[in-house]
Amino acid sequence: MGRVLVLHGPNLNLLGEREEGIYGKTTLEEIDRRLVEQGKDAGVEVVTRQSNHEGEIIDEIHAARGRFDAIIINPGALTHYSYALHDAVRAVDIPVIEVHLSNIYARERWRRRSVVAAAARGQIAGFGPLSYSLALQAACELIREEGGNR
Repeated sequence: MGRVLVLHGPNLNLLGEREEGIYGKTTLEEIDRRLVEQGKDAGVEVVTRQSNHEGEIIDEIHAARGRFDAIIINPGALTHYSYALHDAVRAVDIPVIEVHLSNIYARERWRRRSVVAAAARGQIAGFGPLSYSLALQAACELIREEGGNR
């Protein structure tokens, strides 16, 4: 069985009550529950974490080495400026998929740049909570292709 770590960045704990016109009404707890269920159906263990602190997210990425076969990350606003997060993603030998609920390329100019994307295997954005599901599908395929159980 493969293992996937899902990391949610700053302010994502407020999903469902924060800017519903952009992020929707689905809560983070609902997204996590769906991902765990989807993972079970695919034979993959999904572990979710959320933090509003850059260093904690970086610590989670470092700790994933040897324990997880893929990482899905929604860096939130860290996407646009966290070179430390970019470096952490690049430093681990784990496929990382960057996820965004909204289409960051159709938003404010400053949101249209991801410093994390260059270090990630790929990016999925703009499909609301479905972005996470699509990322988990991709992660499961990568685990099958590259072999799980690091």
